[in-house]
Amino acid sequence: MENENKKVSEELEPILPPDEEETETPAPVDYPAEILNLIRTVSDDAKLREALGDYHDNDIAAAMADMTAEERERLRGVLGNEAMSEVLAYSEDAGEYLEEMDADVAADLIEEMDADDAVDVLEDMDEEKREQVLELLEPEAKEDIELLHSYDDDQFGSIMTTNYVTIRENMTVKQAMKSLVEQAADNDNISTLYVTDDAGAYCGAIDLKDLIVARQDTKLESLVMTSYPSVYDTDSIADNLERVRGYSEDSIPVLSSKDGNVIGVITAQDLTEAVKSDLGEDYAKLAGLTDREDMKEPLIRSIRKRIPWLLVLLILGIAVSTVIGMFEGVISQIALIVCFQSLILDMAGNVGTQSLAVTIRVISDGALKFRERALLVLKEVRVGFFNGLILGLGSFLLIGLYIHYVKQYDWTFSFAASGCVGAALLVAMAVSSLVGTVTPLFFKRVGVDPAVASGPLITTVNDLVAVCIYYGTAWLLLIRVLALV
Repeated sequence: MENENKKVSEELEPILPPDEEETETPAPVDYPAEILNLIRTVSDDAKLREALGDYHDNDIAAAMADMTAEERERLRGVLGNEAMSEVLAYSEDAGEYLEEMDADVAADLIEEMDADDAVDVLEDMDEEKREQVLELLEPEAKEDIELLHSYDDDQFGSIMTTNYVTIRENMTVKQAMKSLVEQAADNDNISTLYVTDDAGAYCGAIDLKDLIVARQDTKLESLVMTSYPSVYDTDSIADNLERVRGYSEDSIPVLSSKDGNVIGVITAQDLTEAVKSDLGEDYAKLAGLTDREDMKEPLIRSIRKRIPWLLVLLILGIAVSTVIGMFEGVISQIALIVCFQSLILDMAGNVGTQSLAVTIRVISDGALKFRERALLVLKEVRVGFFNGLILGLGSFLLIGLYIHYVKQYDWTFSFAASGCVGAALLVAMAVSSLVGTVTPLFFKRVGVDPAVASGPLITTVNDLVAVCIYYGTAWLLLIRVLALV
């Protein structure tokens, strides 16, 4: 029997899972480090160019951060201006790198970039160097940059690219392919082709693969998706971002609000950056800032962004302190309850912030009907109530035992005080959920950005509510009802 078991074990051994050590996931390759090593060890430019061809532009851009100015200049010479411009489009410090170069070289690189990337890079450059570069740009590149600059930052026109291909609706497939080849030399965004009439007005879009497989004498109108989504140049990014993202297309045309002509496209990368920017702005607003900050921002500007809401919160904080002063008699008679004030305030603030985050997320997805708003409020209040019930019961038990054994009070007073804390916690969390939900809905209703208006307000308002509930409960329960003092 033992031999049979051994034989079975040997037969199963090849198919048993390998040791954990053997299946361990390999560490990701540090491509930027490899690129940096190539720059510093490969002296032949031709061999270096061939080696760099195996790496993604994003990794090359990441490696540039650890290069010297001389190494970056050599990299530009090896890659050439066209390839270098594509690398710079991935770099967050592209403006800083261009400032190291002569103005004419920087202008050549800017001209090779898509208009939206060029605008971003120019904004990061020193003002004096930026003006020098703009003067040296070719008229066509300068015109595209000025077009994007003519829009407000929250309009689609400010983030579109002019890298796209259009074809006329009255062409045959053969004529369209010829037009595509001609335009592809300057525009590589060709996965979706945009169809216009003779006046340039937008008619729809064609997927490149549909054009490739179609017969040469086929009329384009049979291939055109006339309901393909589009946006206008003056449309608000924030108001339309979720709608546009829902289509999951590689690019979406931007139409002129004046005549309906195609003047640019929004790519998937543009949308990703817009989402990132929108999240950053919302986060800043929730913190009470008028806009995002970065490490390079001047001190005075950062102070100006933060001080308005801080002044408002100072006034509200004084109101909270005044309310606490109104309960001075309660505090003087039962000083112990002050120990648990921060518990009530913190939990109320946390619950209010959670409800605020949920509500802002829901209303950012679109307008809510009255019934939907009511259901949202009811749900959040219920969540706050039952969470408060669970935590209130836990506080009642634990704090009662703490007061009796640690503070040496009798059982009656200990659990009366902990009951006061538990009851206040229950009510405060339910009310804070209500405040955290109703406040952004109210601001949305009156046309005020709920993120910027609600964020810094919720915590302080909930402090005020929680203080009133806590000390009011202590006064009513411990002094008026139980008469423990």
